[in-house]
Amino acid sequence: MEILDVLATMAKTGRLGPAFSGADWHDVTDAFGEPFEIGTTSRRRKWPRLFGYGDLELSVCRCRKVSLICVQTWRDVVELPASVAGGTDTFPSGLRYADVVSALDRAGCSWEPCPSLTFGDQSTLVVMPTGASFTFEIPEGEAPVLHGMGLSGDGHVCSVPTPSS
Repeated sequence: MEILDVLATMAKTGRLGPAFSGADWHDVTDAFGEPFEIGTTSRRRKWPRLFGYGDLELSVCRCRKVSLICVQTWRDVVELPASVAGGTDTFPSGLRYADVVSALDRAGCSWEPCPSLTFGDQSTLVVMPTGASFTFEIPEGEAPVLHGMGLSGDGHVCSVPTPSS
């Protein structure tokens, strides 16, 4: 499977295997194994926390629900869990805007530019209806290159009480 197919399918379905906004963290770790911990998303709170499987990053709420999914594509290679990437775990990076748009069109994903996240040397497009975003870096004098792809949260409000300090 090609990385563009993986990302287009993810954008169309709003999930990458067991990982989707609202997924139970135990289901994700049962499928992918133990992740590496990246850390907290705030200096002041212990949750949510970021975990990774190669270049797949997941934000997990204190109630152990996945709240955000991101695939980093700016590194030399993109590493994903082989179980959700057709048996391949590393892919070439340097994905061009035209190739991403073509893959989304082939997958039947409607998309539109996202003006609020397009400025300076950055351009973003959003896939409807999943809200998947593709953010591109625009190197001077070159075609835009995919920097990252993300699936935003579903507006989750945690029901687990925050521990008192």
